[in-house]
Amino acid sequence: MASSTVEPKLEKKEEEVEPEVGENPTGDDEDTGAPVAPIVRLQEVAVSTGEENEHVLLDLKSKLYRFDKEGSQWKERGVGTVKLLKHKETGKVRLVMRQSKTLKICANHLVLPTMSIQEHAGNEKSCVWHAADFADGELKDETFCIRFASVENCKAFKEKVEEIAESQQTKSGESEEAGAAATELIEKLSVESKDKNDKPEDKEAPAATEEKEDKKEENADEKN
Repeated sequence: MASSTVEPKLEKKEEEVEPEVGENPTGDDEDTGAPVAPIVRLQEVAVSTGEENEHVLLDLKSKLYRFDKEGSQWKERGVGTVKLLKHKETGKVRLVMRQSKTLKICANHLVLPTMSIQEHAGNEKSCVWHAADFADGELKDETFCIRFASVENCKAFKEKVEEIAESQQTKSGESEEAGAAATELIEKLSVESKDKNDKPEDKEAPAATEEKEDKKEENADEKN
């Protein structure tokens, strides 16, 4: 029996096409090294936070809540950084908190002598206080609750706020005393000035004047 042989099929090779002159065979854009001007030019813009003239007394990460009176429940105000800032000229201290990503203001109010802060419902990491807040562009009476990651941070915040409130009260008392002293001094000077103006001038009595005139006449007669 004759064996049949099968000739292997030869695959037809694709014709190789040589690239034309000036054509990039890889298809990548060729870097000519020429400078490319940007389509839009961005200019640096100075952004003001309003904190340039203030000194940071405290800076802590926290979560802030506000009490919703209508719903009688706590609502989250934001997560971010709470700061106590002291103005370099006036010496006034305000509490400011911004959200971490958007930097939106969550709280913005002065630390006044009347401000009272206390622990929230036995939670050592949280404390509450009441203030006239300006975060939304208008003064609103708000009750805030702030929570920290540790007891130490909460304690540091509470003690610092109490210290500032007490110092503001002392300054307020000193200002009142200084104002009262200044008022008293002005009144005293006014009375002395009035007494001086009302005091009669020292005038010689008519008899003394006549006596002097008589002596002048006698001296004139003796000379003659």
